[in-house]
This record gives sequence, C-alpha cells and structure tokens, in this order.
Amino acid sequence: MDLNVGLDDPHSMGTTIIGVSYNGGVVLGADSRTSTGVYVANRASDKITALTDNVYVCRSGSAADTQIISDYVRYFLHQHTIQLGQPATVKVAANLVRLLAYNNKDMLQAGMIVGGWDKYEGSKIYSINLGGTIVEQPFSIGGSGSTYLYGFFDQAWREGMTKDEAEQLVVKAVSLAIARDGASGGVVRTVIINSEGVTRNYYPGDKLPLWHEELEPQNSLLDILNASSPEPMNIQ
Repeated sequence: MDLNVGLDDPHSMGTTIIGVSYNGGVVLGADSRTSTGVYVANRASDKITALTDNVYVCRSGSAADTQIISDYVRYFLHQHTIQLGQPATVKVAANLVRLLAYNNKDMLQAGMIVGGWDKYEGSKIYSINLGGTIVEQPFSIGGSGSTYLYGFFDQAWREGMTKDEAEQLVVKAVSLAIARDGASGGVVRTVIINSEGVTRNYYPGDKLPLWHEELEPQNSLLDILNASSPEPMNIQ
C-alpha cells in the first residue's frame, strides 16, 4: 500500500460553507477540514476570512485560489476605504470577489459566500459560484457538503429568525453535513456580523450533535454476542 497516494494533489476544500441572514445581521459558518486528495492536510483550518471589519467571506474550492482572491479583495477594499473615508458596503465587496472570480474563471476553482452588514442596506448575503455568477440570497450553502442540506434548509430556514436561532441553524446544518460528507469534518466555526460588530464562535467536534451512523449502537448484534452466554436449554 502506497502511503503517499494523493499527497501531491492540489490542496482543495471539499467543504461545507453556509451563510444565513436573520433579523438584524448575518451568520456565516463552516467546517474546518482541508484535504489534499484523500489526505487530510489540515483538520482545523479557518475557512471564514475577513475582507473588511464588516464583511467576511466563506471559502470553498481550491484553498490557494480562494486565499489569493481574498487577499486581493482585502487590498482593494482597503484602498476603497481610504479614498472614500468610510467602510465599503457588502455589495461592493461581493462584486469585487465576483469580478476576480469571473475574469479568471478558466484558471480558478473558487466558490464563495460573502456576507456582512453595512449602514446603507443592512445585512446581505451574496453567493459567488465556480463560474463567477453572483446571486443575492437570504441564505446560501456551498461546498461538497451542501448537497445534503438543500432539503433541510427548505424546511428549517424562515424569515425573522433571531441571532441565536440563526446560529443554531448554521451549527446544526454543518454538523449534519459533516456526518454525511467525507470531505467535511473537524470543528465548526461561526461569524456573526451585525450593527454591533463581529462575534466569532468555535464549536469543537466533541460538542457537536451526533447523527445517523455516528450514534452509539444500542441492542445491536454485537451487544448480544458480547453478553454472557445464556443457560443451556434442557430438553425433557
């Protein structure tokens, strides 16, 4: 068996990223597994990156591609803020991400969710897919784990959620994706953005709910086999 299989593959982020708007702000969430082929290169990576003080981006796809896009956008937004004397809006930040992703779509593998709050339009979430198309949405899910979550979000998301309800939804959804998607795993990180500022939270793996096959078996065949042997039957 070759233990080096996949080690030379590009670092990718088969991942789960989520953005949810609530009454007064947004909650962004992501798992923390970064893979290189079949090898887990980093089990505690941070996939939620600050673009400005009030705008963050969730990254999926190639780690290198999304990191360089974030670096360029952060630089441009810094210049934008200096020139205008005020923070950039969420829409401006999302469109810069869209511009870089679309103009380089033949060379990049980057799917991102931009979310934040500004004083002009309040809380906003924009989804930028692999081709660079930008879509404004009340909630957005991305990455390989998102395929398991569309039906769940159709049922669970609703308008007018509180901050705590929105964060609980994000943590629950990421933990569900981790249970089903082999490319998602590790811890869950969340970022809450509203008019009061930014709050980062961290949920380690042993604090996440368990689902499906992760639950401890009860009254299984192994339990029966490991139990003490019953008394032999006497046939009269």
